[in-house]
Amino acid sequence: STTTIGLGQALEKIGRSAAVALREPSLGPVFGMKGGAAGGGYAQVVPMEDINLHFTGDFHAITTANNLLAAAIDNHINFGNALQIDPRQIVWKRVLDMNDRALRQIVVGLGGKANGFTREDGFMITVASEIMAILCLASGLSDLKARLGRIIIGYNFNNQPVTVAELKMQGAMTLLLKDAIKPNLVQTLENTPAFI
Repeated sequence: STTTIGLGQALEKIGRSAAVALREPSLGPVFGMKGGAAGGGYAQVVPMEDINLHFTGDFHAITTANNLLAAAIDNHINFGNALQIDPRQIVWKRVLDMNDRALRQIVVGLGGKANGFTREDGFMITVASEIMAILCLASGLSDLKARLGRIIIGYNFNNQPVTVAELKMQGAMTLLLKDAIKPNLVQTLENTPAFI
């Protein structure tokens, strides 16, 4: 981050038009040993604290869309399982914007029928999710919706893939991500534009 920001500012200093592109920092590394991703010294983007802590809420939107799908999968199975999803072959994981190793492999649905069915599950960090990758590749809302619909969430009892489109969840997920797909424009300390 610091090198990218410094290079952008240096290009501006010698009369070149420049803009930098940085990834939005995840809370896991921000509070870990790596720290934030807004640069350092005189080579940083501002407002640094806001960028390092939630910024525009993009990660929250990604986390919410991801976990909405996870809940929809469990609810679909609990209320009849019309798609015949095999609970042992669900590949969709829940996400969290924090490095919490204890949640990487868990058992959900404990406590009786009211809490769903018992199965293995797990959490991964939000920035490593498939939705994050799709959001980075999508060219607009219609492309985002189409890509989300093609996500394979697991397999049925005949070992055939089951997609988000079959669950009819891509519209709700797209709605949650409608602002997250927009670029975030900030600036460096020397007023060089920066996309986060």
